[in-house]
Amino acid sequence: RKWIWGQRCLKFASTIERRNIEKVLIANRGEIACRVMRTARKMGLKSVAVYSDADKNSMHVAMADEAYFIGPAASQQSYLAMEKIIQVAKMSTAQAIHPGYGFLSENTEFAELCKQEGIIFIGPPSSAIRDMGIKSTSKAIMSAAGVPIIEGYHGEDQSDKCLKEHARRIGYPVMIKAVRGGGGKGMRIAHSEKDFLDQLESARREAKKSFNDDAVLIEKFVDNPRHVEVQVFGDQHGNAVYLFERDCSVQRRHQKIIEEAPGPGIEPEVRRKLGEAAVKAAKAVNYVGAGTVEFIMDSQHNFYFMEMNTRLQVEHPVTEMITGTDLVEWQLRVAAGEKIPLMQEEIALSGHAFEARIYAEDPNNNFMPGAGPLLHLSTPPPDRFTRIETGVRQGDEVSVHYDPMIAKLVVWAEDRQSALKKLRYSLHQYNIVGLSTNIEFLLSLSGHPQFEAGNVHTNFISQHHDELFPVKQATPNEVLCQAVLGLLLRERMMTDAFRVKSYDKFSPFASSSGRRINMSYTRKLTLLDGENKVDISIDYNQDGSYNMQIKDKAFNVSGNISNENDSTYLRCSVNGIVYKSKVVILDNTICLFSLKGSAQIGLPVPKYLSETSATGPQGGAVAPMTGTIEKVFVKAGDKVQAGDPLMVMIAMKMEHTIRAPKAGIIKKVNYQEGSQANRHASLVELVDEDMESE
Repeated sequence: RKWIWGQRCLKFASTIERRNIEKVLIANRGEIACRVMRTARKMGLKSVAVYSDADKNSMHVAMADEAYFIGPAASQQSYLAMEKIIQVAKMSTAQAIHPGYGFLSENTEFAELCKQEGIIFIGPPSSAIRDMGIKSTSKAIMSAAGVPIIEGYHGEDQSDKCLKEHARRIGYPVMIKAVRGGGGKGMRIAHSEKDFLDQLESARREAKKSFNDDAVLIEKFVDNPRHVEVQVFGDQHGNAVYLFERDCSVQRRHQKIIEEAPGPGIEPEVRRKLGEAAVKAAKAVNYVGAGTVEFIMDSQHNFYFMEMNTRLQVEHPVTEMITGTDLVEWQLRVAAGEKIPLMQEEIALSGHAFEARIYAEDPNNNFMPGAGPLLHLSTPPPDRFTRIETGVRQGDEVSVHYDPMIAKLVVWAEDRQSALKKLRYSLHQYNIVGLSTNIEFLLSLSGHPQFEAGNVHTNFISQHHDELFPVKQATPNEVLCQAVLGLLLRERMMTDAFRVKSYDKFSPFASSSGRRINMSYTRKLTLLDGENKVDISIDYNQDGSYNMQIKDKAFNVSGNISNENDSTYLRCSVNGIVYKSKVVILDNTICLFSLKGSAQIGLPVPKYLSETSATGPQGGAVAPMTGTIEKVFVKAGDKVQAGDPLMVMIAMKMEHTIRAPKAGIIKKVNYQEGSQANRHASLVELVDEDMESE
């Protein structure tokens, strides 16, 4: 029997056509496109970029050998427009298309279209995408292949009644999942029968928007599970291997924040069983290329198949770091007809790696995604143990039209604790000004004792919410003194520059010492520490130092500013204790970054300016960020209670429900379905019921 199977494999292998790839089109954007281009360049392949209106000046366009415009910012009219992508491939004479991850990477129709046009699709066969892309189908295939699955309903009857009956049979809480796609889109938890239909409708809307298919499945919700996934790779010769597991348990909105490899606390025997189950899953669908088999793992390390992502994953760099591989190079070689570069016995696990996703979002506002300019951006220096996967530079803008990820910070060390220390050190060096980010939250998360111990699960953030979101304390006086010194030294530099420019260089008035001879000078300054005003009295001393008074405390402050590696550093002595920090002063904000943390100190905006910049009437509902109005539930004259849904807004690829801030009467609805609203725009005007009756 083995001999017959071997002969069949030899016959199959002999029919595989080796195809030469010299130029590859990357049908994606941002850090994804840049990641693929780096490997293409290393292999001597030319790269072709595509870009929308919003991306014409982006990093991936500048990095490519060729770049082609494909349409408006909306992804449906650009990056998801299959015919446009194929047309560019033909125009550029690219032999292959790499879809990256996201967009068209798991689109069956696109994979088939590439095949029809004679273009190599760098991914699995369309049949594998189809089978694994529909979660109900994939569950049946996995069950038949002997891969453990979790209890649920994966049937074709999508009526509310049928789904509700199965949810009752399975037992609450249940997970409602879109049958297509991934990334947490179209996924909701119904904790009871009372909220089932609301969660079902929300999941359907988001699934329709993301995947053009609103079919869902129902599964038993496992309490406090771990999310463990296995990297698999197959070739056209019938080979398939696993490259160990990643733990991606710590999530918000069902999307990953920190990933690591290998999984903490997983014994070698469990690791082997996970890998073998993942290879079974891959072989069950004749998988080719890079794929990820995702499992739910309980506290006893029992695991169950959840889904298979038929593409390269966002978190693939941690696997590369612990195996010494380049998975994009593997993809390109396998797509050209070569065998997998390494067989299972040749793949060794070495060390530990972490990946932290740096997002433009506000963790203190339910991780609300944001957009805006990167006014200042400095990163830790990359080396062979530190990778920064990004598609933006200082001065670029995080667009409202796409995912708000700024970068992925990836580190490796010989063991988990060393890698964790390196991650925290590198996060302190990742400094951004211009928009809200999750960097401080990542520091808080990675420093939590339970995270350090490896006790992770998908409810980690909610379980440890109070420790991860501590009440903000007042900025220490020593830090306020540093902020004031940074401001004063910048003023001195600007004054000296003006003097040198305005007077002859031999003028006695062009001194840059900043000293005042036989003269005492006192100044009052007000800073904003969050919402609180802090009054500071400053005395200028003849030796160039300053005496600062904050309430009843006095400080002697001195120091200097220097430029190092394109950044400005402040060396400050406060009552004899020396502090060093990076300082960035932009508009009305003084930003300080050090290994002890960061601080943003504001300068008050004059009242006449703040009044003219106010947006939206008091008492109404405002847009939390720029986005498109997907659904409107109310009209003028409607009576609402606090918390009632008013609108559904789509922004940064996520669905947000806008709710009434208080009870009242709808006076006016300012935006209709399909229209776009800017951040802080007044969406709905709401008045008290007694005011309306008057």
